[in-house]
Amino acid sequence: MKKPIVIKIGTGVLTRENGTLDGESLVRLVTAVSALKAKGHACVVVSSGAVGAGVSALSLKAYPDDVETRQAAAAIGQARLIQRYQALFEQFDFDVAQLLLTGSDFGENGERISATMNRLLQEGDIIPIVNENDSVAIEELRVGDNDMLSARVAELLKAQTLILLTTVDGLLDQNGELIRSVGNLDEVKGHVRSESGKFSIGGMASKLEAVQYATQCGVEVLIANGREPEQLSKLVDGAGKATRFSC
Repeated sequence: MKKPIVIKIGTGVLTRENGTLDGESLVRLVTAVSALKAKGHACVVVSSGAVGAGVSALSLKAYPDDVETRQAAAAIGQARLIQRYQALFEQFDFDVAQLLLTGSDFGENGERISATMNRLLQEGDIIPIVNENDSVAIEELRVGDNDMLSARVAELLKAQTLILLTTVDGLLDQNGELIRSVGNLDEVKGHVRSESGKFSIGGMASKLEAVQYATQCGVEVLIANGREPEQLSKLVDGAGKATRFSC
C-alpha cells in the first residue's frame, strides 16, 4: 500500500457565509478525493465544518464563544457532516469511517489509533474521516485546531503528503503573489496574517505551525485552494497551484 495522503479540509471550504454546509463544494471535494483513491492512493480526510454546520440549527450568526454552545453546535453539525460524506462517497462505491479524536489519543493510544486507521486503509474502499471530538473535548484534551490535528495524523500514519485545503491558493507574499516553494519556514513567517473566518478557529498562522510540525516529522506539506479541488491529483503528482513545504 502506498503511503497515505492526508487531506485537511477547512471550515471556510465546506460552509457558506451563513455557516450552512456548501453542498456544491462538498460534491466537488468528494469527487476529487474519489479520483485520487481510484488512482490507488490511500486517503485520509481531516474535515473541519462540524461547528459551522451546526450553528444554523441553533440560529447563530457567528462562531459561538462559549464552550457549551460550541460543543452543542459540534454535536449537531458532526452528524450532518458525516451523513453527507457517506451519501456522496457511496456514489463512487466508497464507504467512510468516522474517527473523532482528542489530544489524549495521540499519547498512550497513538499506536491503537494508528493500527485502526491502517486497518481501514487496507480495505481499499474505505475513507477515514477524522475530526476533533469537539462535542466532548475540554481545553486540556484538545489538539488545538484541525490544522495541527491533521499534522498529528500525518505523523501517526507516516504519511507521504499532507494537503491543507483552505480558501486561498497558498501562502501569499506582501504583494499578494503565491509563494510556490518554501525551504526555510522562518523566512516566510512575516507574510502571515492572523485573521480567520467567523465560523472557523485557525488561520494561516495555525497552518504554519502545523507545517512546521509535519515537516519535522518527514512529511511534505502543501497549502492549496479547496475551492479548486479538481487539481488534487495534480498536487499529489507535483504540479498544480499551491505552496509546497519540503521536509
